[in-house]
Amino acid sequence: MGMFSWLPFGKVPEVSPAQLHAMVSDGTTRPQVIDVRLGAEWRAGRVPGAINIPVTQLGERIGELNLDPARPIIAICRSAHRSIPAVRTLRKHGFANACQLQGGMLAWWKAKLPLEGAK
Repeated sequence: MGMFSWLPFGKVPEVSPAQLHAMVSDGTTRPQVIDVRLGAEWRAGRVPGAINIPVTQLGERIGELNLDPARPIIAICRSAHRSIPAVRTLRKHGFANACQLQGGMLAWWKAKLPLEGAK
């Protein structure tokens, strides 16, 4: 996709907030949750267990994450726009299980699901 991979348009695989909550809670699925928002956004509240790497740094820092390609990887942003290019980047690096949180953190908050780091 080249430079078009950064456009926040189009479709990538998704999981709903309820599905991600179940995955995080069940203790067996163990999703790898990557929050691609800016640090201040992440510190204000995030999905429990999420790690933060802004989408603009993901490609160059992907090796730091030590991701397990056999486990699901869920990319999250505020409104499911920055997570689209994040999923494309992850898939380009061989992580076929990468998907995004449908609706982003806005949907997570609306569903009143647990937060870590919230004030």
